[in-house]
Amino acid sequence: MNGTLYGIGLGPGDPELMTLKAARLIASAAVVAYPKLANADSFARRIAADHIPATAKEIEIEVPMSTLREPAQAAYDVGALAIAAELSSGRDVVCLCEGDPFFYGSFMYLFARLSDDFEVEVVPGVTSISACAARAGMPLAARNERLTVLPGPLPEEELRARIEAAESVAIMKVGRHLPKIRSVISALELTDQAVYISHASLPNETVCPLADAPEDAPYFSMIILTKGADPWL
Repeated sequence: MNGTLYGIGLGPGDPELMTLKAARLIASAAVVAYPKLANADSFARRIAADHIPATAKEIEIEVPMSTLREPAQAAYDVGALAIAAELSSGRDVVCLCEGDPFFYGSFMYLFARLSDDFEVEVVPGVTSISACAARAGMPLAARNERLTVLPGPLPEEELRARIEAAESVAIMKVGRHLPKIRSVISALELTDQAVYISHASLPNETVCPLADAPEDAPYFSMIILTKGADPWL
C-alpha cells in the first residue's frame, strides 16, 4: 500500500502558532520534506525543528528565488519525484509549509503533482494575514465588509484601482515593491489608515504606521489598510 502525504501548515513563524495536529504529525513522521532556498537553511524546518524526530529521513526541495516560473517548477518536479518514491514504498511523508498550504503556500505545487496518484491530507495553518492583523491590533473586516488580498508585485495602476475599490486591504509580498505601494497609498490619501508589519510573530518583528516604515522591506512583510466603512467599535 502507498503511504499518505501530509501537507502541514506551520503558521507564520512562531512555533507555538502551529496546530496540535501539525505538531503531532511532525513528531511521528518517518519522512519529512520541506522547501529551502539555495545556500540557506529552511524557514519551514526552523519552525518545526523541535518536533522533527532525529530518526526522520529529510527531503530538501531547493527552490530558486526567481521571478521566472520555470526554475521553481523544475524544483517541484524533482521534489515530487523524491516524495513519490517514499510514498510508493509505503511510507507516509510529512511536507512542511510556512503559513497555510493553500494560501500562497509552496505545498500546492506538490499537491498538484501528487494528489492524483496518492492520498493527500492538508492540515491548515495560521495565515500570515491573520498573524499580521493580530500583531497590529487591526480587525480585518466587520459585518458585511469585504477583504481584498493583493500581491505587492502587481503593476502600479492595477494596485491603485483595486485599493480604491476595496474596503479592507492586505498587501502581501511587499519587499522591494514598498516604494511603489507607498506611493499608491499616499496618492489615495490613505497613508494614515495603513499599517506596516514585517516578520510577524518572530523576534525581529516590526509593526508601525506605514508612514514610519523603513525604506527597505523584507520579503516577509505586509501592509494592512482598512477604510472603516463598517466600524466595528
